[in-house]
Amino acid sequence: MASPKDTAAYVASLMALDKATLPADGGTRFNRLIFARSPYLLQHAENPVQWYEWGAAAFDAARRENLPILLSIGYATCHWCHVMAHESFEDDEVAALLNRHYICIKVDREERPDIDDFYMAVAQTLTGSGGWPLNIFMTPDKQPFMAITYLPKRGRNGMSGLMELLANIATLWRQRPDMIEKNCRGIMEALTDARQRREDAGSPDVTAASGKALAQLQKIHDRENGGFGTAPKFPMPIYLSWLIGQGGDDRPEVTEMALRTLRKMRGGGIWDHLGGGLHRYSVDSSWLAPHFEKMLYDQAMLARVAIEAYLISGDRFFRTMTEEIFAFAERELQTAGGAYCSALDADSEGIEGKFYLWDKSEIDDCLGPDSALFCRFHGVTGRGNFEGHTILVAPTLLAGFCRRERVDHISTGELLERCRAKLLERREERIRPLRDDKIITSWNGLMIGALATAGIVCGEQEYITSAARAAHFILGALRRADGRLLRSYLNGASDVPAFLEDYAFLTGGLLDLYEATLDEKWLNEARQLADEMLRLFRDPDSGEFTLTGHDAEQMPARVSSDHDGVTPSALGRTAHVLYRLAWIDDRPELRESARRALDGIMGDIQDNPLGQLGALQTLTLLETEPTIATFAGATHTAEAFILNAALRSHTINALIVRCEKQGAPLSVTLCLPGTCYPAVSTPGELERLFRQNGGVAGAR
Repeated sequence: MASPKDTAAYVASLMALDKATLPADGGTRFNRLIFARSPYLLQHAENPVQWYEWGAAAFDAARRENLPILLSIGYATCHWCHVMAHESFEDDEVAALLNRHYICIKVDREERPDIDDFYMAVAQTLTGSGGWPLNIFMTPDKQPFMAITYLPKRGRNGMSGLMELLANIATLWRQRPDMIEKNCRGIMEALTDARQRREDAGSPDVTAASGKALAQLQKIHDRENGGFGTAPKFPMPIYLSWLIGQGGDDRPEVTEMALRTLRKMRGGGIWDHLGGGLHRYSVDSSWLAPHFEKMLYDQAMLARVAIEAYLISGDRFFRTMTEEIFAFAERELQTAGGAYCSALDADSEGIEGKFYLWDKSEIDDCLGPDSALFCRFHGVTGRGNFEGHTILVAPTLLAGFCRRERVDHISTGELLERCRAKLLERREERIRPLRDDKIITSWNGLMIGALATAGIVCGEQEYITSAARAAHFILGALRRADGRLLRSYLNGASDVPAFLEDYAFLTGGLLDLYEATLDEKWLNEARQLADEMLRLFRDPDSGEFTLTGHDAEQMPARVSSDHDGVTPSALGRTAHVLYRLAWIDDRPELRESARRALDGIMGDIQDNPLGQLGALQTLTLLETEPTIATFAGATHTAEAFILNAALRSHTINALIVRCEKQGAPLSVTLCLPGTCYPAVSTPGELERLFRQNGGVAGAR
């Protein structure tokens, strides 16, 4: 079928379709994916390829017919997944070859990160890299023997084509099963050996690993454009947060790497200057041309690191970044129930970025006489800056622009805001990119934590209210009757059990919500999830944690592919939430559990600390005692919120928040290792305490 012009409307129509009368294979119009709930799978429901969802039916068919399996993994807002679908999976010639010689399975990586993690480890073992679409050739018993990412239908420019590859593998399957078996065996042995090497590694020297990570970041830092490495360039908020934590008065250049990167991203095309929020990555080194997807996890993590930058610098520029991210997320990603959808697509009308691109003539028509100033500020010219069109940028801060143009700062800022509002309204008339309405537990956990933290740091109660709404939805709609957390929700909860990252990210978000509200109900929810983590994911003999629960489907082998990437390491976050609960509840056994959670990645922390900054941070925390802030009295009042906000307006290293159940007047007591300060009851008293004791817990 031809690609629909309005993908969002197309997917919505398939979701609304009455499927009760369709046969199990989808009938003449559809394949089996018509019964899926994932927007990604539904996009392929009219492919001529006879796709299966992952499950027993597919594997039984492969064994019965003695056919290899093509497993294709992607996600709804993946541009290159769309390209390969249009070129190949919608093509009758490709489909005929696949349907005759293969059993074909489609997987949404966001629904099943366990499947994606395992087969991505296979791809990286075979090719040294990975990405999406991820296409795996494997046996009916799930043993992989080959991996590819995007391929065109026919070979070109020295690149093999999919048609040739499919024909060759089909021949190999029939004529050389011994070679297939040898490949499978070699891959599984390589995965086992890699895991064994990591498990055999001893505990790293934390100071040395931190120094190594910092040296690596300094080496690859782009001093001109900010960010790390060359094109393509990802935001990497994990790097930025770690650098802010490593900086300070004695190392301002370390903090400045993070601040410079945030400023450059905010001024580039990777930032949506009309709607707010961040696109997934930049295809160039100067942040001009983004890959136009917008992912929930990017928004959550960047909002949080921008608040950290605001705290460390006092520069309201960074607070405004957070505010604009939240405004975008509330407007375009938040559901009626309060939780957040996973992503917006890069494509609309079949063209990447079309929704976000402008021509100067359209801007002139919309803005009239205000257009000239707007265009000078946002880098708009008749020539355009991207394939003849314009991606809005803001290469100069407003203050510098006003000095150069000799115009009033306040009135110019107001004019630009009015112009952006008009253009945003005009943009809303366009055909929108697909919104993947899937609600993912782990990503919502990240957003809950970001909203709660920003809410208390900035004294903005509405952010905390939004965090609480999302938490209520996840805890209410994404739990089975037996209390087991589930992975995702779309028109009902999925039946896929939540993974370690879901438990860890959500538990962390609930702890942030507890710290922002001082409401013990959130702490109790976090305690319950942490106990479930220990029961479901911890090996009772070794104490190590697995990424998939003991009660869930297991992949052919266990791999240690967990690391910080565009989202945090699940093991690193698990260790961190256990560390926090150990000190909140005075449970030293949880500190030991936190250490054991990192056992499987100790080798990576030592060899590649840049990929394990979250784990490295927790190892550092485990070697010291935290600062403990204990609130007493009525902690549910407006006065308590104000006092808590005053406390959180300072950056305090390794802060743990406790609440005492007693009827005393409201107060907070700060205790450092070996020292407790007198209780204070007002923000003024708290500020005097900080002034008189400048070294309080490294507060800055």
